[in-house]
Amino acid sequence: MQNVKLIAHTPDPESVVAAAARLCYSAVGVDALLEAQTPEKNTKFVKMLASMGHESPIEHVSFTFAVEGVSRSLLAQITRHRIASFSVQSQRYVRLDDFQFVVPPEIEADPASKELFLEAMKKQGEEYLALAASLQARHKAELMAQGMDEKSANQKAEKMANEDARFVLPNACETKLVMTMNARSLLNFFKLRCCNRAQWEIRALAEKMFQLVYPVAPAIFAAAGPSCVACGHCTEGKMSCGKQKEVQAKYAAWKESL
Repeated sequence: MQNVKLIAHTPDPESVVAAAARLCYSAVGVDALLEAQTPEKNTKFVKMLASMGHESPIEHVSFTFAVEGVSRSLLAQITRHRIASFSVQSQRYVRLDDFQFVVPPEIEADPASKELFLEAMKKQGEEYLALAASLQARHKAELMAQGMDEKSANQKAEKMANEDARFVLPNACETKLVMTMNARSLLNFFKLRCCNRAQWEIRALAEKMFQLVYPVAPAIFAAAGPSCVACGHCTEGKMSCGKQKEVQAKYAAWKESL
């Protein structure tokens, strides 16, 4: 099951953004700017920056998430967001003795398809372990023949086997990652991935991430959401889901309750 936690963020992010933006037009230093700040002034100022489209100051604040229970398919999508940092569970160093996997909702909802899917996952897991064991045994024997002691040979052989056996693992295979994005990248991420046209798994992740960061910095993320929320209109053209008002109402309700 998908699990997302906000494990770190820039302290007092709206104060940081306000100070950075004000410094551009001020003769005084940062200390004086920080002393003159109040939460109310910062909220008003950050919202004004957003209304002007002045986004560079929000790059100074970042948010770090721990993400579990997502597929390697999602990993391929999320790492396309290049202004971010990722640390991902390695399939080279971690032997997946009982690999977990993500079941798409459409498959979950169809008993016949789900049965086929689960059987395929079972076979994949068995084939992966059999291949890993076969490769490990050969590598271990070769390393020991070269003079390596059994314990060291077994450890190195396991890593070598994992490296190649992982090629049979499916996109559904679960993974874990820690991810850091600055606020500007997050706004872009939400605009693209909170959209109804985004793939269901990454959309679910984006929505959870939004719900975690909005209470921390509501002024920064006041207009956050898919394009119909962030821009006030859909930018998908003929590919629009046609549910703009419904989506806008959902995000307005979230922002009211979070």
